[in-house]
Amino acid sequence: MQQLDIIIKNPTGLHARPAKEFVNIAKGFKSNIRVYHGEKMANAKSLISLLTLGVRSGNQIKIEVEGEDEDQALQALESAVLSGLGEEEIIKQISQKSPTIERATTSDQVKPDHTEVEIILKNQIRGIAGAPGIAIGPVYHLQRTEIKVEETFAGESKEKNQLQSAIETAKGQLKQLHKKMLDQKASGEAAIFDVHIELLDDFELLDSVLEKINQEQSAAFAWQSTIEERAKLVASLDDPLLAARAADLHDVGYRVLRILVGADNQAPEFPDHPVIILAEDLSPSDTVTLDRDKVLGFCTAKGGPTAHTAIIARALGLPAIVSAGEKIISLEDSTQVILNGYTGILSIKPNQPEIKEAVRMQEEDKDFRLQVRAESGKPAITIDGHRVEIAANIGGIEDAHQALASGAEAVGLLRTEFLFLERINPPSEDEQFEVYRDIAQAMQNKPVIVRTLDVGGDKPLPYIQMEQETNPFLGERGIRLCLNRPKLLREQLRAILRAKEHGPLRIMLPMVSDISEWLATKEIVTEIENEMGVSGVEMGIMIEVPSAALMADIFAEHVDFFSVGTNDLTQYTLAMDRMHPLLAGKSDGLHPAVLKLIDFTIKAAHKSGKWVGVCGELGSDPQAIPILVGLGVDELSVTVPAIPMVKAQVRELSLTKTQQLAQAALKCASAKEVRQLTQP
Repeated sequence: MQQLDIIIKNPTGLHARPAKEFVNIAKGFKSNIRVYHGEKMANAKSLISLLTLGVRSGNQIKIEVEGEDEDQALQALESAVLSGLGEEEIIKQISQKSPTIERATTSDQVKPDHTEVEIILKNQIRGIAGAPGIAIGPVYHLQRTEIKVEETFAGESKEKNQLQSAIETAKGQLKQLHKKMLDQKASGEAAIFDVHIELLDDFELLDSVLEKINQEQSAAFAWQSTIEERAKLVASLDDPLLAARAADLHDVGYRVLRILVGADNQAPEFPDHPVIILAEDLSPSDTVTLDRDKVLGFCTAKGGPTAHTAIIARALGLPAIVSAGEKIISLEDSTQVILNGYTGILSIKPNQPEIKEAVRMQEEDKDFRLQVRAESGKPAITIDGHRVEIAANIGGIEDAHQALASGAEAVGLLRTEFLFLERINPPSEDEQFEVYRDIAQAMQNKPVIVRTLDVGGDKPLPYIQMEQETNPFLGERGIRLCLNRPKLLREQLRAILRAKEHGPLRIMLPMVSDISEWLATKEIVTEIENEMGVSGVEMGIMIEVPSAALMADIFAEHVDFFSVGTNDLTQYTLAMDRMHPLLAGKSDGLHPAVLKLIDFTIKAAHKSGKWVGVCGELGSDPQAIPILVGLGVDELSVTVPAIPMVKAQVRELSLTKTQQLAQAALKCASAKEVRQLTQP
């Protein structure tokens, strides 16, 4: 028997998706695998069992493995936990969908106190912004049809066959919902329904239902009672995010139950006119199947901005307010309201001036979005003639095609980690070359900045031997890791230099903190260029570490460009994990300390005739863009969907006014003060 104590560092603990990843890995081994947390024990091959442990971020678990492949199983699980169990990229996708909402509500999302949230200001109820947008119309209470299960038993074999048939039908429906989200280019949100399918494959859940059928309970009765038991257990966990997964159990359980009792085709009835939905809460399935011709938006009494329902609403562009309190339930159907998904305010029985203003905002927003898309190919030039390059952050060839179609003028950050992760051996030089070549060609001679491998510490690779680190964020990662493994670095650099024949590729080094790291890498590049008979590749570094920002004047004498990674720069400057559930709201890139480091970097670069980009989330924050432009940033590299809107915002700015705004921001005492400066 093998054992391992390990810390779960996922920002939200072992909730549905990382737990699903853990279970899938465990299922790949024959050994018995158990997970202990405190006095609780779970079967590692059961998703529901694992969820009931209630493991939070920072909690320690014990993995116990016993069987013929115990060594391999323990090693695989350890590597997966250290790699984040597939969590990091999903969180990035969600935050990139609506960074402003996530930042604004983080401090409230743990456990909303409805005595405070349920604020009535004349005709207003204040909840939490769930998804941006404005909806105007009558409310309609959406209630699930209550299913009454009669206790009839048709025989063990027949009941078991009915159960299996219902589960398979439910899986087919979930696969269709998964496809619908993929069609919306919402792969992260689509993963929600992967979790639901996994719940239906949970052997402990199924064993419990089958045992009740063996005791002569009907499939429907056995299924309903088992789901209720498991959901209550998960809901009782002392962690709001994990407890919220009870909603997923109820959702998938209700789906199967409707099929079992023949109510699967009974869709909710809606009025013959568009409405704003009011509900205690909505399930992910409810949300994704809402008819956009009939539903203008929704407001729920419960839920939160990190719940799957809110995530899906943002992906679908459906305005939403969550956690508005029980007061909304007392509103009568057909009551006219204005739902503001930007502020989280539901205005009840608005007067004509309020309606007129909301309509104006709606039309303005709609026209602006259409115009933005139509003009995405135009450059981003301020009203007084200052141009800012708008580039794309990408992670693969498909992203490159979409970036070009969205108006990207360059690739400001190509994350190469996708080539190295989720495999047992590193990619070969030829494999890397083909990908870099294809991306260069897809961008049609526009510049592409290729960031060298940025893993290690918190993102280890299974084929690289590394010591376990007490503080991986301050450990061997980025360029530090690559310089310690020169073969890995040389192969990547050779692949980039070979692909440079097919487009203007540039090389960028991550996590540089000392000039020696730059000089050592530059020497290797020069050696390879001499070997290959090529020259002239542009090279730069990411400014992610305060030491690099403070030494920008020294670095500027050597590099061709800087790119500010505001996510890590903020994290290291403020000593706050930007994914920490309690601190994320305070980890704000508009903190004056971070802005001063960016300002120093830009001044040092421009003095040496070098340019500066920003490739972190701050680059697409509407409140940050004027300040960054005013500080003198030359390039904003953002997520692909944000490109048209960022370009449009820059076109409305005055460089002179943004410079004044930036100087005022540098004199502020807090990020809150900076954000107040940018409010109209």
